Amino acid sequence: MKSLLLVTAALFLSACSARSADLLLSCSPDNDLYQALAASDIACTRYDTGRQAVAAASPGSGVLILADGYPEKATAIPEELLKEAAAKKLRLFVEYPAALPGLELGKPRKAHAERAVVRTDFFGPSLPRMRILAVNGMHFIPLEAGDAHIVAARVAGFDRAVYGLPGETFPLLFEFREGDILVAACKLSHFVTARYAPRDAWQALWQGVLRWLLRGEVVNLRWTPAVRPAFGRDEKLPADVERQALKRGIDWFIRSKLLVHPSQVGQLGKRVPTPPPDAPVGDGSLGIMEAPISIIRSDGSQMLSSARRGDCNAESAMALAFGGKVLDDEEKSAIARNILDFYLLESDAQKRERGDPEHGAYGLLAWGIDSPAWYKANYGDDNARVLLGSMAVAALLHEDRWNECMMKCLLANLRTTGASGFRGNRIDVENLAQGWQPYFERDIINCRPHYEAYLWACYLWAYRQTGSDLFYTKTENALRITMENHTDGWRWTNGLAQERARILLPLAWLVRAKDTPEHRRWLIEAFEGLLALQEPCGAIREELGLPGKGDYAPPATNEAYGKSEASLIQENGDPVTDLLYTTNFALLGLHEAAAAIDDPRIREAEDRLVAFLCRIQIASEAHPALHGGWFRAFDYERWEAWASNADHGWGAWAIESGWTQGWITSVLAMRQMKTSLWDLTRGVAVGEWFEEYRGEMLGGVDAEDNGSGNGK
Repeated sequence: MKSLLLVTAALFLSACSARSADLLLSCSPDNDLYQALAASDIACTRYDTGRQAVAAASPGSGVLILADGYPEKATAIPEELLKEAAAKKLRLFVEYPAALPGLELGKPRKAHAERAVVRTDFFGPSLPRMRILAVNGMHFIPLEAGDAHIVAARVAGFDRAVYGLPGETFPLLFEFREGDILVAACKLSHFVTARYAPRDAWQALWQGVLRWLLRGEVVNLRWTPAVRPAFGRDEKLPADVERQALKRGIDWFIRSKLLVHPSQVGQLGKRVPTPPPDAPVGDGSLGIMEAPISIIRSDGSQMLSSARRGDCNAESAMALAFGGKVLDDEEKSAIARNILDFYLLESDAQKRERGDPEHGAYGLLAWGIDSPAWYKANYGDDNARVLLGSMAVAALLHEDRWNECMMKCLLANLRTTGASGFRGNRIDVENLAQGWQPYFERDIINCRPHYEAYLWACYLWAYRQTGSDLFYTKTENALRITMENHTDGWRWTNGLAQERARILLPLAWLVRAKDTPEHRRWLIEAFEGLLALQEPCGAIREELGLPGKGDYAPPATNEAYGKSEASLIQENGDPVTDLLYTTNFALLGLHEAAAAIDDPRIREAEDRLVAFLCRIQIASEAHPALHGGWFRAFDYERWEAWASNADHGWGAWAIESGWTQGWITSVLAMRQMKTSLWDLTRGVAVGEWFEEYRGEMLGGVDAEDNGSGNGK
């Protein structure tokens, strides 16, 4: 018996020894696949050249010739090397080839909206036909191949190409020379560095490729993503996790390289690469850029939107002011002060037409300042977020020099709000050349919280600060109409969930302004509608509204993918939460609602959402410009950033400095301070400017005005 065990052990060791030479790679030492194989204890040997690897391979082995020069240089695969591999009956995997005998290869091409799509059963049920994978920063070799296992194509869908494949596709993975060679037309082994997604699909892909190389042997590849959530779904959170998340989130504004440095002024308004970690950072005196957008380069970094938007500047200033207060960091407070001084007092945001008392646009704030189109546009909801951010900064820094600007902006928006309290989605400067009165007098109904709700919140705040019913009456009426149509009568923008999230803030502040049973009932009804979307993990599930009532629905064809704004999901049930349009504003709404009425369900929903956000905050040593941020999309079943990337540039991996980062960190700070935005900003004395500008901007408008706000 003992001798039998010894023989068995010897055979096992012999098999392991032979196995160690069965997988050979030609690649650099830092190649992602090689590193993952080593981390997964999968025996392999690395060589510097394909010639060395093929020469060292024993008959029947698997050899991988990987693309070290990607994307600038294709991989040389000499024909004699292929002949030698064939003579040894090797299984050969080659990436990004410069030439293949008998095939016409084009010049390397950069992908745009194309994603990778599985089109055969090569990988088995774990990666079925029409499954979608993201190959970020993809460059591929155009060529003709027959039954490719994976193709690059513009396709609509969340996980699956819901409309099948379009007429134009490009082979990405196919078998060559009677199945002895597996060719990748791009660099598939770049999956960690370039942050290919989703992870489960790439595990299945490599399991299939390695199984083919090892002639049926199954191995499982493991790796640590370069960018990942801070905590696992069930990981125990530290007692001070919220303060930690707040600090990381506030520090992100510095690490992100979005604060404009004088050396960057010539690039503003364009899409630019993220500067290197050692690049200088601005002090806020030139404002802050908008966002890392959802375009990931082959090195894993992201492109930036360098536009300076009003809302993002004010919301970022707010977050930094909160950070300065809670974290006792004067540098952050100084940056906040600089940003708001720049945008409100020094830039063109409230100058030219907006600075002309005779023009209908007088007092409005420009959407952005880095292109004529942005300067001409005026969205009320963007003005509202400038106001919300500014009032918070004024309260936190005990400054009053922005109050005049805020009052003019409040009155400018109010006088372009219609008789029923709705302003409409957008009113541009050129349309106001003939005056504001037609907009003040028109009667439109626009039950769209995305565009209307935050101006209503600002008007209720102004009512408290001034006591003027001019701000209250239209607002209460518009909220009444909106809640009477809740929610089937609403139009939605990217989804219905965002409309549910945004209505909470004005309803909470309506209760604070006038606490009546009816107002409380509206707030509870809206809260329960949002609560129905909250998952056990705390995430707010994205939801599409009624067909035909959405502006930016999921793409209806493959051709439409990546060409306009769009939802993160393809259909209801896709397990995604949206931190650009929904979750961030749901957090603010829940926080203010909990301060307005004593309902433990609201506080519990807020607490669960906060814990979820602390868990999914970005952690990354490789990309410090992302560390501490929150991506737009999170797949709460996979527990990673993933969604349809149809909203090209603003898809899954975008991080909006104001909308997302600004509000999440600010609510975390208010929780540390045990206050609400309504209570914090009570002392901001914009009312001192009301009488001076009321006559100038509203002329002979009459309204019942008792002169004393009664907000509690």
